[in-house]
Amino acid sequence: MALVDMVMPKMGESIIECTVITWLKKPGDRIEADDSILEVATDKVDTEVPASHGGILKELLVSDGDVVAIGSPVARIETEQEVPETVPDTDPQPLAETPEQDVASVAAQLEADMSKLSNRNPDFPAPSPPVAAPSNRFYSPLVLSMVKAENISEAELAAIPGTGAEHRVTKNDILAYLEKRRAKPAAVTTPAPAFPKATSINGQNDIVQMDRMRKLIAERMVESKRIAPHVSSFVETDMTVVAQWRERNKKAFQQQYGENITYTPILIEAVVKAIRDFPMINVSVEGDTIIVKKAINVGMAVALPNGNLIVPVIHQADQYNLVGLTKKVNDLSRRARENKLTADDLANGTYTVSNIGMFGNVMGTPIIVQPQVAIMAFGVIEKKPAVIETPQGDLIGIRQKMFISHSYDHRVVDGSLGGQFVKRVSDYLEQFDPERNLV
Repeated sequence: MALVDMVMPKMGESIIECTVITWLKKPGDRIEADDSILEVATDKVDTEVPASHGGILKELLVSDGDVVAIGSPVARIETEQEVPETVPDTDPQPLAETPEQDVASVAAQLEADMSKLSNRNPDFPAPSPPVAAPSNRFYSPLVLSMVKAENISEAELAAIPGTGAEHRVTKNDILAYLEKRRAKPAAVTTPAPAFPKATSINGQNDIVQMDRMRKLIAERMVESKRIAPHVSSFVETDMTVVAQWRERNKKAFQQQYGENITYTPILIEAVVKAIRDFPMINVSVEGDTIIVKKAINVGMAVALPNGNLIVPVIHQADQYNLVGLTKKVNDLSRRARENKLTADDLANGTYTVSNIGMFGNVMGTPIIVQPQVAIMAFGVIEKKPAVIETPQGDLIGIRQKMFISHSYDHRVVDGSLGGQFVKRVSDYLEQFDPERNLV
């Protein structure tokens, strides 16, 4: 038997500390590696922390509400594994030890297999180095044994999003994937927000206490309006071709890729193309300097069941095709609503979009996510009478129209750039190829 200290794992590149929300296990409980044992909060996301070893949880070294530095001990675990005595470094990787397997060789082989897979599968990003996902993906012995027992192929394993530290695939990720694989596809519905309960003092007014996330949102929105002079431009876009293409192909898309294709990845694809054309929209401001971002990292606003809003990021969005964007959008949306996003999922966005049309909204004036300089909102797609120009003359017909709203920081984005950019996004959507293949 060995007594080992579990340290607070790395939460993201910019995270140096976190706050303990609650312990999910108590001293004396038997735990397995990758079991969630405590919940913590950072300034970006609330997340569960997995156990670094299996065994008996002997002692809690921190309490609810404590602020803990990354790399600091948080608990002691009694384990039957032989653990070498090492001094934790400043960037700990609290992964399960294994005396029975050469994990490094297994991980290297899997990495090589996934590299081959990415060269033939268009769902994966092109070979340029990604920002969000590490190139060395670690698989614990527990996960590898589950993969073998359930006959999960290399392709399936590579496509499973990891919710553990550094995007590791955990036991719960495997279990969730197996449940999804066994179940039939279910219709996606948007539940009504579950707002906090209100209390009443005099029967006339209700008092609702802001939760921690709502307070952060409030602070950031006020800060953004203080920092950036917002200007908005609007364009009405003909989405008829896009809508007809999606309607024709959504069933085949689901059958071929196991994903529902919404409008969001199509909209993001158009935004990415326009950013390539207008790179000065993909910038941030530091003092009197403008930082032009080489990476195109698109944040997408997601409404949570409790009514709050969160913005996960598709890193290197320009490296994905439409299939890859669809899978990424669906994965981030699902994990956002299940409170399984990591800090890295929310970091380093360079431009943000919001699909307010899913709430029936026509247009809006969204607030910029700092330190970005622009944000785009897509309204509801509605059938409208419209003038159609033909070689034989103008006609009145029914078209599916959508308003695009573009808010931008007038310190560095003038009306010319802001207006041309939103128009270019509109152009890409209106020029969508009606005969486009699914790939």
